[in-house]
Amino acid sequence: MTTDLYLLAIFIALLIGILIGKGWERYKLRDGSWTDRRRLNETPHYLLGLVFLVDNQIDQAIEELTKARKIHPDAFDIQIVLGNLLREKGQVGKAIHLHEALLQRPKITTPEHACVLLCLGLDFRHGGFVDRASETFQEVVKLDPKNRYALLHLQKLHEEQHQWGEAINTRKKISEIETGQSSEDNRILAFLQNEIGSSQAKAGELIPAANSFESAIDVNIATTPAYLNLGDVRKKQNRLGDAVAVWERLIATSPERAYLAFDRLVSAYKTLGTENKFIDLCNRLIDANPQDWRARLSLARYFSAGGHPQRAFDLLLEALPHNPHGLVLHRDIWQLLLELGLEATLVKKYLESSQEFLFYLDPHVCVRCHYRSTELLWQCPQCHEWGTFVEERLSPGKDPEISNETVNDPEKPTKDSVVI
Repeated sequence: MTTDLYLLAIFIALLIGILIGKGWERYKLRDGSWTDRRRLNETPHYLLGLVFLVDNQIDQAIEELTKARKIHPDAFDIQIVLGNLLREKGQVGKAIHLHEALLQRPKITTPEHACVLLCLGLDFRHGGFVDRASETFQEVVKLDPKNRYALLHLQKLHEEQHQWGEAINTRKKISEIETGQSSEDNRILAFLQNEIGSSQAKAGELIPAANSFESAIDVNIATTPAYLNLGDVRKKQNRLGDAVAVWERLIATSPERAYLAFDRLVSAYKTLGTENKFIDLCNRLIDANPQDWRARLSLARYFSAGGHPQRAFDLLLEALPHNPHGLVLHRDIWQLLLELGLEATLVKKYLESSQEFLFYLDPHVCVRCHYRSTELLWQCPQCHEWGTFVEERLSPGKDPEISNETVNDPEKPTKDSVVI
């Protein structure tokens, strides 16, 4: 009986201790009264700030969160969110001050410490303090070696400074902590390896450059610029046959990128005395993909340069329905029409083919941030991601009335995004 009472007393004491601990965790003595910690963030200002933030009304969100911070100056999440919003509005100094103040707290936990340092690193990077940003992200990694966001920002900082070797090492660390992302990691690693090769080629180090380009292709077989650059190096090494083989391998691997090697191959075939190979190549691409307007365009230019403007003109008219809005096609057609003396039947044939078309310069769009460029870029200058550009083309119009509606209403155009 005595033993049972003793055990019961221990159990009750343990239960009371747990309740006191939970109460201390939840409540805090503030200005002589107990405050519920869990309800700190339930002030109208905090909730309003979140509503404005979700609605992308940043100024109003900052205003409400600033009021909430005055009421609860020790609320960690309010300080973090407010500092990040200030940074996005360009008030980097205030953001840095706010986040540095959080680091001075005496009982900040390790996850909180890493979070504040990550935000502070973003502040420094946004403000152009590259060295301080790099040091801060490295501190985050020391606290949390698997912090993917800190590693990603370190990688981008290395890329911006053309520190390609360091960028590769950082990306490899990211790949070690990610699961199911090997294809994405390999794609980025291949682009970075290609940049190393480009730097070596510019410095005249042709053999190391060729090795780097081959390594990039080994990492990811679809790394288009590595094929182009490797072929260029082989040409500089007076190995034109090997250069042609590399460019032809690009076309076999990624036929949608074939047009990037066309000019190189035309020149190389001519030098090697095998000009007809270009005709065969383009015809194979057209047979494999009847919508390949670029192969027709390049073949038309080849025939035009060879003194066959009529054959070139016919090819361009064949290409037109597959990219009717491409300014480059219409420009080449008019050049040929001038060469042919503006023959009335040919002009009429062209006008009948293009009367419902809109002209525009083929836009290339980043699928991550929607940045637009008139040329194909391997790295987006806005979001700095690799290999994210697609070619966006308007679908051909089928009826004049529908075509007019499309022009007048920007919400209605149908678009085909073609990965290039």
